[in-house]
Amino acid sequence: MVSSPCHGESSLIDALSTGQFDLFLRYRFEHVDDGEPGIEDANANTLRTALGYNTGSFYDLGVYLQLEDVRALGRESFNDGGANGVTDHALVVDPEGTEINQANLRYEGLPRTVLRVGRQEIAHREAPLHRFVGNVLWRQNWQSFDAFRILNLSIPYAALDYAYVWNVNTIFGEDNPLPGRSDFPMDSHLLRAEYTGLALGKLEAYTYLLDFDDRVSERFSTATGGLRLEGDQGLTPNATLTYAGEFAHQRDYAENSNDIDVNYYLGEVGVSYNLGWQLQTVALNVGYEVLEGDGGVDAFQTPLGTNHAFQGWADRFLITPGDGVEDLYVTLKLSAFGAALIAVYHDLNADNEGYDYGHEWDIALERPLGRGFLVGVSYAHYEADRNATNVLRNSADGQAFDLSKTWAYLQFRF
Repeated sequence: MVSSPCHGESSLIDALSTGQFDLFLRYRFEHVDDGEPGIEDANANTLRTALGYNTGSFYDLGVYLQLEDVRALGRESFNDGGANGVTDHALVVDPEGTEINQANLRYEGLPRTVLRVGRQEIAHREAPLHRFVGNVLWRQNWQSFDAFRILNLSIPYAALDYAYVWNVNTIFGEDNPLPGRSDFPMDSHLLRAEYTGLALGKLEAYTYLLDFDDRVSERFSTATGGLRLEGDQGLTPNATLTYAGEFAHQRDYAENSNDIDVNYYLGEVGVSYNLGWQLQTVALNVGYEVLEGDGGVDAFQTPLGTNHAFQGWADRFLITPGDGVEDLYVTLKLSAFGAALIAVYHDLNADNEGYDYGHEWDIALERPLGRGFLVGVSYAHYEADRNATNVLRNSADGQAFDLSKTWAYLQFRF
Protein backbone atom coordinates (compact mmCIF):
# COMPACT_ATOMS: atom_id res chain seq x y z
CA MET A 1 0.00 0.00 0.00
CA VAL A 2 1.07 3.58 -0.63
CA SER A 3 0.62 5.67 2.51
CA SER A 4 -0.80 9.19 2.41
CA PRO A 5 1.99 11.76 2.34
CA CYS A 6 2.51 14.25 5.12
CA HIS A 7 3.40 17.55 3.43
CA GLY A 8 6.01 20.11 4.26
CA GLU A 9 4.23 21.78 7.18
CA SER A 10 5.55 19.06 9.45
CA SER A 11 8.89 19.88 10.93
CA LEU A 12 11.87 17.59 10.77
CA ILE A 13 11.62 17.04 14.51
CA ASP A 14 7.98 15.98 14.14
CA ALA A 15 8.90 13.55 11.39
CA LEU A 16 11.61 11.97 13.54
CA SER A 17 9.58 11.85 16.73
CA THR A 18 6.28 10.62 15.33
CA GLY A 19 7.67 7.52 13.66
CA GLN A 20 7.08 3.95 14.73
CA PHE A 21 9.33 1.26 16.18
CA ASP A 22 8.97 -2.38 15.23
CA LEU A 23 10.48 -5.41 16.93
CA PHE A 24 10.81 -9.04 15.87
CA LEU A 25 12.14 -11.74 18.20
CA ARG A 26 12.37 -15.41 17.28
CA TYR A 27 13.95 -18.19 19.30
CA ARG A 28 14.35 -21.44 17.38
CA PHE A 29 15.68 -24.91 18.07
CA GLU A 30 16.66 -26.86 14.96
CA HIS A 31 17.79 -30.49 14.86
CA VAL A 32 19.19 -31.96 11.63
CA ASP A 33 19.86 -35.64 10.92
CA ASP A 34 21.79 -35.77 7.66
CA GLY A 35 22.30 -39.15 6.03
CA GLU A 36 25.41 -38.10 4.14
CA PRO A 37 28.45 -40.12 5.29
CA GLY A 38 30.73 -38.39 7.80
CA ILE A 39 28.25 -35.71 8.85
CA GLU A 40 27.17 -35.59 12.49
CA ASP A 41 23.73 -34.46 13.63
CA ALA A 42 23.29 -30.73 14.21
CA ASN A 43 21.58 -29.00 17.11
CA ALA A 44 21.16 -25.25 16.87
CA ASN A 45 19.62 -22.90 19.45
CA THR A 46 19.45 -19.43 17.95
CA LEU A 47 17.76 -16.11 18.64
CA ARG A 48 16.94 -13.50 16.01
CA THR A 49 16.39 -9.91 17.13
CA ALA A 50 15.39 -7.24 14.62
CA LEU A 51 14.66 -3.69 15.78
CA GLY A 52 13.48 -1.08 13.31
CA TYR A 53 12.34 2.55 13.26
CA ASN A 54 10.23 4.12 10.52
CA THR A 55 10.15 7.92 10.60
CA GLY A 56 7.23 10.12 9.68
CA SER A 57 7.35 12.17 6.48
CA PHE A 58 9.19 15.44 5.97
CA TYR A 59 8.52 17.02 2.57
CA ASP A 60 7.34 13.55 1.47
CA LEU A 61 10.63 11.97 2.55
CA GLY A 62 11.05 9.30 5.20
CA VAL A 63 13.70 6.93 6.50
CA TYR A 64 13.57 3.33 7.68
CA LEU A 65 16.40 1.78 9.71
CA GLN A 66 16.50 -1.81 10.98
CA LEU A 67 19.24 -3.53 12.97
CA GLU A 68 19.41 -7.31 13.04
CA ASP A 69 21.26 -9.59 15.48
CA VAL A 70 21.54 -13.39 15.46
CA ARG A 71 22.93 -15.21 18.51
CA ALA A 72 23.75 -18.87 19.04
CA LEU A 73 22.65 -19.87 22.52
CA GLY A 74 25.06 -22.43 23.93
CA ARG A 75 27.49 -24.64 22.04
CA GLU A 76 27.55 -24.28 18.25
CA SER A 77 27.21 -27.92 17.25
CA PHE A 78 26.18 -27.05 13.70
CA ASN A 79 27.75 -25.85 10.45
CA ASP A 80 26.47 -22.30 9.95
CA GLY A 81 27.61 -22.14 6.32
CA GLY A 82 31.25 -21.21 6.84
CA ALA A 83 31.48 -18.48 9.48
CA ASN A 84 31.87 -20.61 12.62
CA GLY A 85 34.38 -23.08 11.15
CA VAL A 86 32.34 -26.18 12.10
CA THR A 87 32.49 -28.61 9.17
CA ASP A 88 31.72 -32.05 10.65
CA HIS A 89 28.10 -31.30 11.60
CA ALA A 90 25.02 -30.85 9.46
CA LEU A 91 24.20 -27.47 7.95
CA VAL A 92 22.07 -24.87 9.74
CA VAL A 93 22.60 -21.52 8.01
CA ASP A 94 21.99 -19.23 10.99
CA PRO A 95 25.38 -17.54 11.53
CA GLU A 96 25.98 -15.23 14.47
CA GLY A 97 26.36 -11.56 13.71
CA THR A 98 25.00 -8.05 14.02
CA GLU A 99 24.36 -5.98 10.93
CA ILE A 100 22.21 -3.30 9.36
CA ASN A 101 19.49 -5.31 7.65
CA GLN A 102 17.66 -2.27 6.24
CA ALA A 103 18.56 1.40 5.86
CA ASN A 104 16.67 3.26 3.18
CA LEU A 105 15.22 6.60 2.13
CA ARG A 106 11.69 6.73 0.68
CA TYR A 107 9.89 9.42 -1.30
CA GLU A 108 6.07 9.57 -1.56
CA GLY A 109 5.55 12.91 -3.31
CA LEU A 110 4.25 11.40 -6.56
CA PRO A 111 0.62 10.22 -6.86
CA ARG A 112 0.19 6.58 -5.75
CA THR A 113 3.92 5.99 -6.02
CA VAL A 114 6.68 5.09 -3.58
CA LEU A 115 10.37 5.42 -4.43
CA ARG A 116 12.85 3.77 -2.11
CA VAL A 117 16.65 3.73 -2.26
CA GLY A 118 19.13 1.95 0.00
CA ARG A 119 19.18 -1.35 1.84
CA GLN A 120 15.73 -2.91 1.90
CA GLU A 121 13.83 -6.16 1.83
CA ILE A 122 12.17 -7.01 -1.48
CA ALA A 123 9.62 -9.81 -1.64
CA HIS A 124 7.51 -10.67 -4.66
CA ARG A 125 4.27 -12.54 -3.84
CA GLU A 126 2.89 -13.39 -0.44
CA ALA A 127 5.15 -14.90 2.21
CA PRO A 128 6.68 -17.39 2.23
CA LEU A 129 6.07 -18.26 -1.44
CA HIS A 130 8.72 -15.96 -2.88
CA ARG A 131 9.60 -18.12 -5.89
CA PHE A 132 11.96 -15.61 -7.57
CA VAL A 133 12.65 -12.73 -5.17
CA GLY A 134 12.34 -12.82 -1.39
CA ASN A 135 13.85 -12.13 2.01
CA VAL A 136 14.36 -15.83 2.95
CA LEU A 137 12.35 -15.23 6.10
CA TRP A 138 12.70 -18.83 7.30
CA ARG A 139 16.35 -18.33 8.19
CA GLN A 140 17.35 -16.14 11.12
CA ASN A 141 19.53 -13.75 9.08
CA TRP A 142 17.11 -12.39 6.48
CA GLN A 143 18.15 -11.49 2.97
CA SER A 144 18.07 -7.82 1.96
CA PHE A 145 18.91 -5.83 -1.16
CA ASP A 146 20.93 -2.69 -1.81
CA ALA A 147 18.64 -1.26 -4.43
CA PHE A 148 16.54 1.49 -5.95
CA ARG A 149 12.87 0.48 -6.14
CA ILE A 150 9.76 2.17 -7.51
CA LEU A 151 6.23 0.91 -6.88
CA ASN A 152 3.34 2.53 -8.77
CA LEU A 153 -0.40 1.94 -8.30
CA SER A 154 -1.72 4.60 -10.71
CA ILE A 155 -3.41 2.18 -13.12
CA PRO A 156 -6.68 0.77 -11.76
CA TYR A 157 -6.34 -2.84 -10.59
CA ALA A 158 -2.62 -2.80 -11.43
CA ALA A 159 0.69 -2.65 -9.59
CA LEU A 160 3.96 -1.88 -11.38
CA ASP A 161 7.16 -2.76 -9.54
CA TYR A 162 10.73 -2.12 -10.71
CA ALA A 163 14.00 -2.46 -8.81
CA TYR A 164 17.63 -1.95 -9.77
CA VAL A 165 19.85 -4.03 -7.45
CA TRP A 166 23.59 -3.57 -7.02
CA ASN A 167 24.16 -5.90 -4.06
CA VAL A 168 22.39 -8.70 -2.19
CA ASN A 169 23.10 -9.23 1.52
CA THR A 170 22.68 -12.97 1.85
CA ILE A 171 21.61 -15.25 4.69
CA PHE A 172 25.25 -16.28 5.21
CA GLY A 173 26.05 -13.01 7.00
CA GLU A 174 28.65 -10.30 6.56
CA ASP A 175 31.42 -12.27 8.32
CA ASN A 176 31.38 -15.37 6.11
CA PRO A 177 34.91 -15.87 4.75
CA LEU A 178 33.97 -18.18 1.87
CA PRO A 179 33.93 -16.60 -1.61
CA GLY A 180 30.54 -15.68 -3.03
CA ARG A 181 28.53 -16.14 0.16
CA SER A 182 28.27 -13.00 2.30
CA ASP A 183 27.31 -10.68 -0.57
CA PHE A 184 26.23 -10.92 -4.20
CA PRO A 185 27.56 -7.82 -5.98
CA MET A 186 25.48 -7.43 -9.11
CA ASP A 187 24.00 -5.20 -11.77
CA SER A 188 20.46 -6.54 -11.92
CA HIS A 189 16.93 -5.49 -12.84
CA LEU A 190 13.72 -6.85 -11.31
CA LEU A 191 10.48 -6.01 -13.14
CA ARG A 192 7.03 -7.20 -12.13
CA ALA A 193 3.50 -6.18 -13.11
CA GLU A 194 0.31 -7.39 -11.48
CA TYR A 195 -3.29 -6.99 -12.66
CA THR A 196 -6.32 -7.94 -10.53
CA GLY A 197 -9.14 -6.75 -12.82
CA LEU A 198 -9.83 -10.12 -14.46
CA ALA A 199 -12.76 -12.28 -13.46
CA LEU A 200 -10.51 -15.35 -13.54
CA GLY A 201 -8.08 -13.94 -11.00
CA LYS A 202 -4.75 -12.17 -10.70
CA LEU A 203 -2.41 -11.97 -13.68
CA GLU A 204 1.30 -11.45 -13.12
CA ALA A 205 4.07 -10.78 -15.63
CA TYR A 206 7.74 -10.57 -14.70
CA THR A 207 11.26 -10.21 -16.05
CA TYR A 208 14.39 -10.78 -13.97
CA LEU A 209 17.74 -9.77 -15.47
CA LEU A 210 20.38 -11.02 -13.04
CA ASP A 211 24.00 -10.04 -13.64
CA PHE A 212 26.27 -11.35 -10.87
CA ASP A 213 29.69 -9.70 -10.67
CA ASP A 214 31.41 -12.39 -8.60
CA ARG A 215 33.00 -15.22 -10.58
CA VAL A 216 31.74 -17.81 -8.10
CA SER A 217 28.13 -16.71 -8.68
CA GLU A 218 28.47 -15.87 -12.36
CA ARG A 219 26.70 -19.07 -13.44
CA PHE A 220 23.48 -17.67 -11.93
CA SER A 221 23.51 -14.67 -14.30
CA THR A 222 20.27 -15.28 -16.19
CA ALA A 223 17.40 -13.55 -17.97
CA THR A 224 14.02 -14.92 -16.92
CA GLY A 225 10.60 -13.92 -18.18
CA GLY A 226 7.26 -15.40 -17.25
CA LEU A 227 3.50 -15.21 -16.73
CA ARG A 228 1.32 -16.44 -13.87
CA LEU A 229 -2.45 -16.57 -13.37
CA GLU A 230 -4.01 -17.45 -10.04
CA GLY A 231 -7.54 -17.17 -8.75
CA ASP A 232 -10.52 -18.76 -7.10
CA GLN A 233 -14.18 -19.43 -7.83
CA GLY A 234 -17.01 -20.19 -5.45
CA LEU A 235 -18.49 -23.66 -5.83
CA THR A 236 -21.02 -23.52 -2.99
CA PRO A 237 -21.59 -21.03 -0.15
CA ASN A 238 -18.92 -22.89 1.84
CA ALA A 239 -16.63 -24.34 -0.85
CA THR A 240 -14.11 -22.54 -3.06
CA LEU A 241 -12.10 -23.77 -6.03
CA THR A 242 -8.52 -22.41 -6.19
CA TYR A 243 -6.11 -22.64 -9.10
CA ALA A 244 -2.82 -21.33 -10.47
CA GLY A 245 -0.85 -21.73 -13.66
CA GLU A 246 2.59 -20.37 -14.52
CA PHE A 247 5.23 -20.53 -17.24
CA ALA A 248 8.68 -18.96 -17.45
CA HIS A 249 11.71 -19.21 -19.72
CA GLN A 250 15.31 -18.72 -18.60
CA ARG A 251 18.46 -18.14 -20.63
CA ASP A 252 22.06 -17.18 -19.93
CA TYR A 253 22.72 -13.47 -19.47
CA ALA A 254 25.63 -11.03 -19.14
CA GLU A 255 28.95 -12.84 -18.47
CA ASN A 256 27.48 -16.29 -17.91
CA SER A 257 29.56 -18.67 -20.02
CA ASN A 258 26.98 -21.48 -19.88
CA ASP A 259 24.46 -22.03 -22.65
CA ILE A 260 21.18 -21.93 -20.71
CA ASP A 261 17.82 -22.52 -22.41
CA VAL A 262 15.35 -23.97 -19.90
CA ASN A 263 11.74 -23.57 -18.83
CA TYR A 264 9.69 -23.47 -15.65
CA TYR A 265 6.06 -24.42 -15.38
CA LEU A 266 3.55 -24.96 -12.63
CA GLY A 267 -0.06 -26.02 -12.30
CA GLU A 268 -2.13 -26.11 -9.09
CA VAL A 269 -5.73 -26.89 -8.27
CA GLY A 270 -7.40 -27.13 -4.90
CA VAL A 271 -10.59 -26.90 -2.90
CA SER A 272 -11.10 -25.11 0.41
CA TYR A 273 -14.14 -25.62 2.60
CA ASN A 274 -15.44 -23.46 5.43
CA LEU A 275 -16.52 -25.82 8.19
CA GLY A 276 -17.80 -23.19 10.58
CA TRP A 277 -17.59 -23.02 14.36
CA GLN A 278 -14.13 -23.84 15.80
CA LEU A 279 -13.15 -26.06 12.84
CA GLN A 280 -12.82 -23.10 10.54
CA THR A 281 -11.41 -24.24 7.18
CA VAL A 282 -9.88 -27.24 5.47
CA ALA A 283 -8.08 -27.01 2.12
CA LEU A 284 -6.63 -29.68 -0.16
CA ASN A 285 -4.31 -28.67 -2.99
CA VAL A 286 -2.52 -30.68 -5.70
CA GLY A 287 0.32 -29.15 -7.69
CA TYR A 288 2.94 -30.01 -10.27
CA GLU A 289 6.06 -27.84 -10.60
CA VAL A 290 8.93 -28.36 -13.04
CA LEU A 291 12.33 -26.68 -13.16
CA GLU A 292 14.01 -28.01 -16.28
CA GLY A 293 17.60 -29.24 -16.44
CA ASP A 294 19.65 -30.42 -19.41
CA GLY A 295 21.71 -33.02 -17.56
CA GLY A 296 24.80 -30.81 -17.26
CA VAL A 297 25.35 -27.65 -15.23
CA ASP A 298 22.43 -25.80 -16.82
CA ALA A 299 19.15 -25.93 -14.93
CA PHE A 300 16.41 -23.44 -14.09
CA GLN A 301 17.59 -21.54 -11.00
CA THR A 302 16.01 -19.04 -8.60
CA PRO A 303 19.02 -17.74 -6.62
CA LEU A 304 17.17 -14.79 -5.01
CA GLY A 305 14.03 -16.65 -3.95
CA THR A 306 12.87 -18.01 -0.60
CA ASN A 307 13.59 -21.53 -1.84
CA HIS A 308 12.89 -23.21 1.51
CA ALA A 309 9.18 -22.98 0.60
CA PHE A 310 9.59 -25.19 -2.49
CA GLN A 311 10.57 -28.83 -3.17
CA GLY A 312 10.38 -29.69 0.52
CA TRP A 313 11.42 -28.02 3.75
CA ALA A 314 14.41 -30.35 4.17
CA ASP A 315 16.16 -28.07 1.63
CA ARG A 316 17.72 -30.75 -0.55
CA PHE A 317 16.81 -28.72 -3.65
CA LEU A 318 17.71 -25.13 -2.77
CA ILE A 319 19.90 -25.18 -5.88
CA THR A 320 18.29 -27.03 -8.78
CA PRO A 321 20.32 -30.13 -9.75
CA GLY A 322 21.67 -30.36 -13.29
CA ASP A 323 18.94 -32.83 -14.21
CA GLY A 324 16.20 -30.44 -13.09
CA VAL A 325 13.26 -31.22 -10.80
CA GLU A 326 9.74 -32.50 -11.32
CA ASP A 327 7.74 -32.04 -8.11
CA LEU A 328 4.27 -33.55 -7.73
CA TYR A 329 2.94 -32.37 -4.37
CA VAL A 330 -0.21 -32.59 -2.27
CA THR A 331 -0.94 -30.04 0.48
CA LEU A 332 -3.48 -30.29 3.27
CA LYS A 333 -4.23 -27.23 5.41
CA LEU A 334 -6.49 -27.19 8.44
CA SER A 335 -7.43 -24.19 10.56
CA ALA A 336 -9.07 -25.14 13.84
CA PHE A 337 -9.36 -23.82 17.40
CA GLY A 338 -7.06 -20.90 16.60
CA ALA A 339 -4.24 -23.12 15.28
CA ALA A 340 -3.05 -23.84 11.74
CA LEU A 341 -1.88 -27.27 10.59
CA ILE A 342 -0.19 -27.91 7.25
CA ALA A 343 0.98 -31.24 5.83
CA VAL A 344 2.73 -31.62 2.47
CA TYR A 345 3.85 -34.65 0.46
CA HIS A 346 6.37 -34.29 -2.38
CA ASP A 347 7.18 -36.88 -5.06
CA LEU A 348 10.47 -35.66 -6.53
CA ASN A 349 11.90 -36.79 -9.87
CA ALA A 350 14.52 -35.66 -12.36
CA ASP A 351 13.31 -33.71 -15.38
CA ASN A 352 16.20 -35.10 -17.43
CA GLU A 353 15.90 -38.90 -17.87
CA GLY A 354 13.00 -39.09 -15.40
CA TYR A 355 14.65 -41.06 -12.59
CA ASP A 356 13.54 -40.79 -8.95
CA TYR A 357 15.20 -38.45 -6.46
CA GLY A 358 12.97 -39.51 -3.58
CA HIS A 359 9.97 -38.26 -1.65
CA GLU A 360 9.39 -35.98 1.32
CA TRP A 361 6.85 -35.45 4.09
CA ASP A 362 6.53 -32.03 5.74
CA ILE A 363 4.27 -31.08 8.63
CA ALA A 364 3.90 -27.90 10.70
CA LEU A 365 1.64 -26.67 13.47
CA GLU A 366 1.43 -23.03 14.55
CA ARG A 367 -0.74 -21.13 16.99
CA PRO A 368 -0.85 -17.42 17.89
CA LEU A 369 -0.76 -16.80 21.63
CA GLY A 370 -2.07 -13.25 21.57
CA ARG A 371 -0.27 -9.91 21.97
CA GLY A 372 2.10 -10.64 19.10
CA PHE A 373 3.30 -14.10 20.19
CA LEU A 374 3.32 -17.22 18.01
CA VAL A 375 4.52 -20.75 18.80
CA GLY A 376 5.22 -23.46 16.26
CA VAL A 377 6.72 -26.88 15.61
CA SER A 378 7.55 -28.46 12.27
CA TYR A 379 9.19 -31.55 10.81
CA ALA A 380 10.58 -32.50 7.40
CA HIS A 381 11.77 -35.91 6.24
CA TYR A 382 13.34 -36.46 2.83
CA GLU A 383 13.79 -40.10 1.88
CA ALA A 384 16.16 -40.50 -1.04
CA ASP A 385 15.74 -43.12 -3.74
CA ARG A 386 18.97 -45.09 -3.95
CA ASN A 387 18.71 -45.95 -7.63
CA ALA A 388 22.02 -46.12 -9.46
CA THR A 389 21.50 -42.92 -11.47
CA ASN A 390 20.62 -40.83 -8.43
CA VAL A 391 23.58 -42.18 -6.45
CA LEU A 392 25.99 -41.59 -9.32
CA ARG A 393 24.87 -38.09 -10.24
CA ASN A 394 23.72 -36.55 -6.97
CA SER A 395 25.76 -37.93 -4.09
CA ALA A 396 28.00 -34.85 -4.05
CA ASP A 397 25.06 -32.45 -3.68
CA GLY A 398 23.05 -34.56 -1.23
CA GLN A 399 19.94 -35.53 -3.18
CA ALA A 400 20.98 -39.22 -2.95
CA PHE A 401 20.90 -39.23 0.88
CA ASP A 402 18.11 -39.05 3.46
CA LEU A 403 17.65 -35.89 5.52
CA SER A 404 15.39 -35.09 8.48
CA LYS A 405 14.86 -31.77 10.24
CA THR A 406 12.89 -30.82 13.34
CA TRP A 407 12.10 -27.30 14.52
CA ALA A 408 10.48 -25.70 17.53
CA TYR A 409 10.15 -21.92 17.75
CA LEU A 410 8.60 -19.04 19.63
CA GLN A 411 8.38 -15.57 18.12
CA PHE A 412 7.14 -12.14 19.07
CA ARG A 413 6.52 -9.08 16.94
CA PHE A 414 4.98 -5.66 17.16
